[in-house]
Amino acid sequence: MDTLSSTFLPKLHFKYILSPIPLSPPPTSPLPQPNSLNISSVRIEDKPKTSSSTTTTTTSRRAAPQPLKKQTPPTPTPTPTVQQTNTRKRPTEPLSLPTTIFNVIDGFINTFVDPPLRPSVDPRYVLSDNFAPVDELPPTLCQVVEGSLPTSLNGAYIRNGPNPQFLPRGPYHLFDGDGMLHSIRISDGKATLCSRYVKTYKYTVENKNGFSVVPNVFSGFNGLTASAARGALAAARMVAGQFNPVNGIGLANTSLALIGGKLYALGESDLPYEVKVAENGDIFTEGRNDFDGKLFMSMTAHPKIDLDTKEAFAFRYGPMPPFLTFFRFNADGTKQPDVPIFSMTSPSFLHDFAITKKYAIFPEIQIGMNPMEMMAGGSPVGANPGKVPRLGVIPRYAKDESEMKWFDVPGFNIIHAINGWDEDDGDTIVLVAPNILSVEHTLERMDLIHASVEKVKIDLKTGMVSRHPVSTRNLDFAVINPAYVGKKNKYVYAAVGDPMPKISGVVKLDVSVSDCDRCDCIVANRLYGEGCFGGEPFFVAKEPNNPNADEDDGYVVSYVHNEKTGESRFLVMDAKSPNLDIVAAVKLPRRVPYGFHGLFVRENDLNKL
Repeated sequence: MDTLSSTFLPKLHFKYILSPIPLSPPPTSPLPQPNSLNISSVRIEDKPKTSSSTTTTTTSRRAAPQPLKKQTPPTPTPTPTVQQTNTRKRPTEPLSLPTTIFNVIDGFINTFVDPPLRPSVDPRYVLSDNFAPVDELPPTLCQVVEGSLPTSLNGAYIRNGPNPQFLPRGPYHLFDGDGMLHSIRISDGKATLCSRYVKTYKYTVENKNGFSVVPNVFSGFNGLTASAARGALAAARMVAGQFNPVNGIGLANTSLALIGGKLYALGESDLPYEVKVAENGDIFTEGRNDFDGKLFMSMTAHPKIDLDTKEAFAFRYGPMPPFLTFFRFNADGTKQPDVPIFSMTSPSFLHDFAITKKYAIFPEIQIGMNPMEMMAGGSPVGANPGKVPRLGVIPRYAKDESEMKWFDVPGFNIIHAINGWDEDDGDTIVLVAPNILSVEHTLERMDLIHASVEKVKIDLKTGMVSRHPVSTRNLDFAVINPAYVGKKNKYVYAAVGDPMPKISGVVKLDVSVSDCDRCDCIVANRLYGEGCFGGEPFFVAKEPNNPNADEDDGYVVSYVHNEKTGESRFLVMDAKSPNLDIVAAVKLPRRVPYGFHGLFVRENDLNKL
């Protein structure tokens, strides 16, 4: 996700992690004790197929964490052509004196100065169930267990998400995990799964050292004392040459995008990392790209690609003015000049935006960066209930912010945008997005958040804003047919929160229905079944180059995990059917952890990478 997708997780069942280090008995209190987290590394394995099923209860009161128990590795799947390998490098030489001192200080901070006292940053809660990390998986053949894979799906579905290469030694937030790409390469009805880390600078440095070096952004600065301690330690590591932040500290763990014919893994705290998918399904990281020095520091993980013009529109945001900077890339990937936006009143948490054929739409919401609360021991991002949310509209080819217009939309807080388009010859703008209710729970209690999809209309001449709900169900991670980005669309495919971040199914919305009678516009749905949870759906058109094809003529795909059996599958659903009927189900050789956003890249685009 994104950066604000999954923060508060279900009760702990740390079933997937094996530890070579004996641990102390679990505390009787729901809050972890510092000495139970004094772990330097772990080995990750899949859940044994013979293990008994468990029930996950969603309540506000958490059960006490259980100790990490060593488990028997699962029986190897007969279809793989290669074996899974463990990429976590261990130092082969004794640690230097400075490194030893730094690690002792790090352990002291995590044990006595800032232990993980809140469940939202306790790794034994955050990395529970299918959020637990896995090792890399080389290209491995999969078994189609239901139906058959359509030939129009030749290509690769790639899903990004956080997957820490080392078990955290202190506070850990889900967004702090190293980016891992889970790709299922489909060719002539056969499927190959591959899971690889994005080889970011941070990942490479830490993999070489054999332990974490770069401090966690979301969970490493809880309070003034902890921030000062970890900041001083990071500075000492930099002076000692253990890492150089100039080379980037990002994780590339949120999404993917095709820009200028190249495939990038994205995370909004760093530059894009170019990746390639080989013919055999393997994934390679080509490196960090600053677009000939024109891209500064970072960019959004949610660029918008206009498939008619092949342009990519993007932005970056930060805690210092200008809080927002808008820019775009030409069809060949050439970055155009920045357009700084100084009229944003505060450093709002700006994770996503929308485009139309004429405009770009930016939300300024009640959730923003909160340095004062962070110094007091709270989260670096918090809610300001006194702030009135706004939508900013700027021509998408603007040279500067002189044409930027802001419109108050009280109570409208969006993290993800679904789509936008122009009406009335450009005099009216329409935006469809999930509105986050109870924003005060955004970081600490995701299970208490409800997102209601709404349609907002802005009359640019009169300044009038109207809005109404499209569906009252708890929905997020919504996608459309990519060919309709920036154009009026009819259908939306959204994930069902049960509650978030667990996703129990997918629904199809007809957003044109509510224009007439204001009814809930769900027209199709599929629930995955008891104990089964998926991720963000993605729409793949059957005939992407056919201008006469129906908007919903295609497939909805997603990874789905069964927490009772430990098995993961790749599902292909018929987007036109009233029940989103399963066209094909692929049994995966090992589980795929829950993650954020994905992308389907067609065979001809893969061949051009």
